[in-house]
Amino acid sequence: MTEMVYGTLPVRGGEPVLPKWWRTVDKWSMAAVLMLFGIGLLLGMAASPPLAAKNGFAPFHYVQKQVVFGGAALVAMLLTSMMSPVLVRRLATLGFVVAFVAMALLPVLGTDFGKGAVRWYSLGFASLQPSEFLKPAFVIVAAWLMAANEEINGPPGRLWSFLLMVTIVLMLAMQPDFGQASLILFGWGVMYFVSGAPMTLIGAIILSIYPAARIAYVNSEHFARRIDGFLDRSVDPTTQIGYATNAIREGGLYGVGVGEGQVKWSLPDAHTDFIIAVAAEEYGLILVLVVIALYASVVVRSFFRLMRERNPFIRLAGTGLAAMFGVQAMVNMGVAVRLLPSKGMTLPFVSYGGSSLIAGGIAVGMLLAFTRSRPQGEIGEILRGHMR
Repeated sequence: MTEMVYGTLPVRGGEPVLPKWWRTVDKWSMAAVLMLFGIGLLLGMAASPPLAAKNGFAPFHYVQKQVVFGGAALVAMLLTSMMSPVLVRRLATLGFVVAFVAMALLPVLGTDFGKGAVRWYSLGFASLQPSEFLKPAFVIVAAWLMAANEEINGPPGRLWSFLLMVTIVLMLAMQPDFGQASLILFGWGVMYFVSGAPMTLIGAIILSIYPAARIAYVNSEHFARRIDGFLDRSVDPTTQIGYATNAIREGGLYGVGVGEGQVKWSLPDAHTDFIIAVAAEEYGLILVLVVIALYASVVVRSFFRLMRERNPFIRLAGTGLAAMFGVQAMVNMGVAVRLLPSKGMTLPFVSYGGSSLIAGGIAVGMLLAFTRSRPQGEIGEILRGHMR
């Protein structure tokens, strides 16, 4: 009778994708990433003109390419962050297979661009580094396996993820690319720890790092040269580390001024691996601290949001992605100030590079998708509900 008089209540359909995404996504982390990209463009304008002039291009040639690559990376980040965790897992698994095969074919079809390490495919207009895309995809696959290990009658996912990690690390070491290999090992180790691995096994893995490093030192001239350079007390002022160290020292607290830095004329990788040295020289310690704070905010906020997550796969995958994002930034800046051996690792969203930018956009998009707010309730609320 009521329906005849007043009519039926309209049935509210599902919330549209965009409003739901905007309501649930971590806006502060997304803003921090956008600020990092903006800082990267600013530093690219200072660091890349010398290299562009050397190669016969227009002064801001590399900045323009950075805008294109960065635009693609931000689009990939936004689209990925709108996906459900299940869709992210499916696409990442497919991407892992493609990237793994591409990396396996590098010795046959890849090139080293004169840098001594076969890590890239030459596409003519650009280069492609499969390991950059393999990193986030591996985190998702490893998290999936570890989460499946906890299910009743589930597969031995931890063992499978370990064997997969060892295979990838060995492939990267053969390129050689010990920086990416270390990053893969660290990301897997963090997820393994969070999944509840016994401390004795984690200790055994940590102890095995020294003999593995010793073997690499004896059998790889590339690895030995970088370790010897790091351990040498004297710093050759004509090396990359020497130029970077001097630039950071000259920058001081406030920098020498926009466009007044000299390190960009000496460092061949001033716009990529050592871009933080350009920031320190021209803008001083102030900008470097801002960059560090932006990376730290993304990592810390992600960890806090993941602490409320009850789904094991989402918790493990998000933790692995956040840890690798933060450690990659830490390693890049640590190399510039000679706290770590040189590894040839980019600074996420700040350094120039197509593969690293787009792969970084996908990785952060996955992280934003995993850290979106979900109606699962706090642990205390769940316990109170069971007690009623």
